Amino acid sequence: MKDVVIVGGGIAGLAAGRRLRHWDTLLLESEDRVGGRIRSERRGPYWLNWGGHVYAGGDSSTAWLLRDTGIDSTPVTGSLAGLSMNGKLLLKGRVESYPFRIPMSWDARVGMVKAGAKVALAVAKYARIVRLRPGEDEATRQQRVYDFMNDRSFADFIGDLPQDAVELFKPTVTRSAADIDQLSAGAGVGYFSLVWNIGAGLSQSIIGGPSTLTESIAASLSDRVRLRATVDEIVHKKDSVVVRYRQDGVEQEVEARCVVLATPATVSHRVAVDLDRDVREALSKVVYGPYVSAAFLTNETGRQVWDGAYAIATPKRSFNVALNLSNIARGLEGEGERRPGSSLMTFSPGSLARRLLELDDDDIRRIYLDDLDQVLPGFSDKVVEAEVQRWPTGAPYCFPGRGKLQPALTRRTGRVLLAGDYLGTLYTETAIQTGLSAAQEAQSLLATDRGSAPHPMHATL
Repeated sequence: MKDVVIVGGGIAGLAAGRRLRHWDTLLLESEDRVGGRIRSERRGPYWLNWGGHVYAGGDSSTAWLLRDTGIDSTPVTGSLAGLSMNGKLLLKGRVESYPFRIPMSWDARVGMVKAGAKVALAVAKYARIVRLRPGEDEATRQQRVYDFMNDRSFADFIGDLPQDAVELFKPTVTRSAADIDQLSAGAGVGYFSLVWNIGAGLSQSIIGGPSTLTESIAASLSDRVRLRATVDEIVHKKDSVVVRYRQDGVEQEVEARCVVLATPATVSHRVAVDLDRDVREALSKVVYGPYVSAAFLTNETGRQVWDGAYAIATPKRSFNVALNLSNIARGLEGEGERRPGSSLMTFSPGSLARRLLELDDDDIRRIYLDDLDQVLPGFSDKVVEAEVQRWPTGAPYCFPGRGKLQPALTRRTGRVLLAGDYLGTLYTETAIQTGLSAAQEAQSLLATDRGSAPHPMHATL
């Protein structure tokens, strides 16, 4: 019998596996690679990226995991608030000035300023809400964040606006893979808080690309990781859990003292057949939005207009943001001769993704390149590699009423322990934090079963 079976090889499952590496564990992943929605590939000094481009720093679970694995990160460099809209590209200046520098009607400008002031006041409230209070645990803080302005959509919050004003809001709000009429008002405000206060939230990039972290953890777990292992059912016994799965077409079964279930809520609901009824019901109500991303490698030799930018919001395009990942590598080099080439990523969430998912990859590449040429003239002539990544079940998002699900989802019962980014609002940080917490709970169960405290090697966070 195994100590722990971890189901899911995304960053939540890998974080749990890393923390439980001194126990007898097995990690099952249905795909042929680990990492889930985190994916990057090295290309010389740069890396192509399709998901998970920024990470938490400071005193975070992500920072602990990076230190524990010896993976380096660096602050994101370059302008984080570029904007391309109505034929104008802005890469410098205060964000508050953008409505007056982008060509649009005065009605749209006035609407944007009024709605922007409303959002700014809400961001100030959010900053107080999101702060961890003395003696408070993470679950209590996260519940408060979910409950903040969770009774209406972000579209209802900002009210009716001229179309150009609405378009300016979309790139920030829809980063969650939900449209503004689907996302709760509080969640939309939270995304503006992340963007406007980048240093206090998701501000780090993993050197070499984010797959450096996921693949390093998998390598440290070695033969404990089984790929192409699709779990069909997880059921409790009296003092253990049975996991039934298929690997390369062969049905198999493994028994463990407990399971860390680190799959999307949609999968967890389906396979964990004997969870408490209210927990399964809550899992069934978690909603995911789709997104499509693409990575582009270029071969230019001279300086380019995008060199000083990291993120360029692109309202009214087939993607809502273009990210310059090569800026990170250049920041590490310091001043000097510019290396040839660049690596850029585009991101299309929600309704943008739904339209693209109906097309084949060649059509998506053509649409992306046409739009990139409008944002960065001549870009497509420099492209030497372009690859599309589809995420039909992309990211979970906080819809109006989402806060009511949290108590059931975070209640620890039985020997199946939930982990994943759907349990919080901070993307990979939530995934890592819940993976580590589930691992800690597993260690407590194992110690109780054995009637002794964990070995000192089982050091905890």
